[in-house]
Amino acid sequence: MHVENLTLAYGPDSPVVAGLTLEVPSGRLTAIVGPNGSGKSTLLRGMSRLLTPQSGQVVLDGQDIHKLPARELARKLGVLPQGPVTPEGITAAELVSRGRHPHRGLFGRLTAADDAAIDEALAAVELTELRDRPVEQLSGGQRQRVWIAMVLAQGTPHLLLDEPTTYLDLAHAVDVMNVVHAAAHTAARTVVVVLHDLTLAAQYADHLVVMGEGRIAAQGRPVDVLTEQLLDAVFGLQATVVDVGGAPVVVPDRRLAG
Repeated sequence: MHVENLTLAYGPDSPVVAGLTLEVPSGRLTAIVGPNGSGKSTLLRGMSRLLTPQSGQVVLDGQDIHKLPARELARKLGVLPQGPVTPEGITAAELVSRGRHPHRGLFGRLTAADDAAIDEALAAVELTELRDRPVEQLSGGQRQRVWIAMVLAQGTPHLLLDEPTTYLDLAHAVDVMNVVHAAAHTAARTVVVVLHDLTLAAQYADHLVVMGEGRIAAQGRPVDVLTEQLLDAVFGLQATVVDVGGAPVVVPDRRLAG
């Protein structure tokens, strides 16, 4: 996936993302981070065709995504937006089955291949035993994993996930990121995920993109990108960066009231 000179805005206001170019590494996990208002979620919306660019293009397999038929794009690109709304009364398996819509035939019936994809996706997020449980009865972490299973069941080679760990405690966030990491490294998918937690992003990402004021401030391996100087310049954060198992961990400096 390649983003070329992309400019994105909401209405006639000033662009949120301006003239941005990004090459997403294939078969790897790319994490996009940045302070609030930096344009990271807006960028993902532009990359997923949820927001039409003012200029520039997003190229997937050599084609502009805005020129692809919707069904064809849905077979290439799976998208999990921020805070998806769960339909009332739907079970985990029923929600995951919705990921198979792009592959269904004329009569819309689930095939054996669809059933296998649903089973595999539920197994990947370790929710097979809860397949018949209404989603509204699941915990926050389980619900998020069901949504990820739906995107996995779509069977696309590219995944875009907007803040899949928001509102989750650390244990559930790690569970979700383990699934996302496996999607890239076990299933050889190209995954782009927007995250708030810098340390979580650094632990899981192969490629880290740091955004500031609608532009890319830095990108590359987390160990090379996430420096104390960058944290100060982009986030206004005084912190110490330490190496833990080959990945950087951000330790904010304490600010005590005088």
